[in-house]
Amino acid sequence: MAERLSARDILALVTDDFTFTELPDPGGEFPPDGPLGWQGYDASRARAAERTGEKESVVCGTGRVEGTPAVLIAFEFGFLGGSLGVRTGDRLEAAYEYAREHRLPVVPLVATGGSRMQEGMLALTQLQRVARQSALTREAGLAQIAVLRDPTTGGGWATLGAGADVTLALPGVQVGFAGSRVRPADADPAAYTAEAQFAAGAVDAVVRPGELREVLGRWLRLLTRPSGDPAPVPAPLGPPDLPATGWDAVSRARAAQRPRASAYLDAYFTHQLPLSGDRCGGVDPGMLCGFGEREGRTVAYAAQDGTATRPAGYRTATRLIRLADRLGIPVLTLVDTPGAANDAEAERQGIGAAIADLFLTVAAARTPVTTLLIGEGGSGGALALASPGNTWAAPDSYFSVIAPELAAAILKRPAAEVRATAEQLRVRPQDLAELGVIRENR
Repeated sequence: MAERLSARDILALVTDDFTFTELPDPGGEFPPDGPLGWQGYDASRARAAERTGEKESVVCGTGRVEGTPAVLIAFEFGFLGGSLGVRTGDRLEAAYEYAREHRLPVVPLVATGGSRMQEGMLALTQLQRVARQSALTREAGLAQIAVLRDPTTGGGWATLGAGADVTLALPGVQVGFAGSRVRPADADPAAYTAEAQFAAGAVDAVVRPGELREVLGRWLRLLTRPSGDPAPVPAPLGPPDLPATGWDAVSRARAAQRPRASAYLDAYFTHQLPLSGDRCGGVDPGMLCGFGEREGRTVAYAAQDGTATRPAGYRTATRLIRLADRLGIPVLTLVDTPGAANDAEAERQGIGAAIADLFLTVAAARTPVTTLLIGEGGSGGALALASPGNTWAAPDSYFSVIAPELAAAILKRPAAEVRATAEQLRVRPQDLAELGVIRENR
């Protein structure tokens, strides 16, 4: 079991010294033993208050994290298991309202077993209340970054945790909708951990306590710097000369030594923080997504890394672009894929719907999207990530409606005609510029 820090301890861990100020308690009283008249509830609350020094299961306030101001919501697990009741909802609502009024990001530091049984359905409906506040905060263009502590289960995970824009977790903590006392007896406990949720694409990073303030501070800085200017086009990292023939373009784009997305991102950004996973149970290592700093500005990125992109990759890119759009952050996409994954598992995982959703998201984005083709541009699986009207191409790249080999096969041409077919498809960067598919050669 991971170490369980109190609400005050986790606040001291992540905030700069002497910067945390607690928000006023919105107050309010219940009838004896709460809204259900649950016998002994008042006594349980009194014991919890004496043990923890808190009046409720959350402590809300403002503070700076590595210099960036934020509203922080710290759960106190020692107070009735960090459970959510009506008075908890009052505090959460007040904290979110304060964040919107003062244009501050929200950082829930979650440690909860779920809704408070002694308040029945009134406690459970606080999840709807929290969801409403989170939705209003999204509409306001403010970031929400959750930190998962031990344990994060039930409705707290299903709202404040999993519903955040970015989700960080401490190592070894219990994370899952089902708490340890209600899950099946034969359930694998390893599935209910931060590490398992990271592997399943539900958590962006597992962060050690000693690094949490720095990582959280970097995220807050990156997500609180909107900009209306497009991301600059990266400089090509390969040879500057253009390919002589269509097949030359294809061969250069497929060359093993050609610079890949990771090299472009490292050259482009001072530093980067990755988003991981599609929030639907999947991770695609071939789609690199996150936010980075370039010349003092924040730029979001979604970059194909040369493999056939899987449904989880498209969904992760969609998640990234939607978040950047809400926060007013420009997006850079790097296109490099032989095409979308076309195996049976990709079909079962909804590859068509995932590509369609990405096409729609790019088309609807209000924030500027800049695209650089850095390698293979294989059909719709590549085009889905490309910005209409603001796509550029590196000299060692090509874009095609279909791979030349497949085009020849469909046209029932012999293998000897693949190179001629590549020429007919006009896949070179200079061809693409002449056709108006890209803006100009890079």
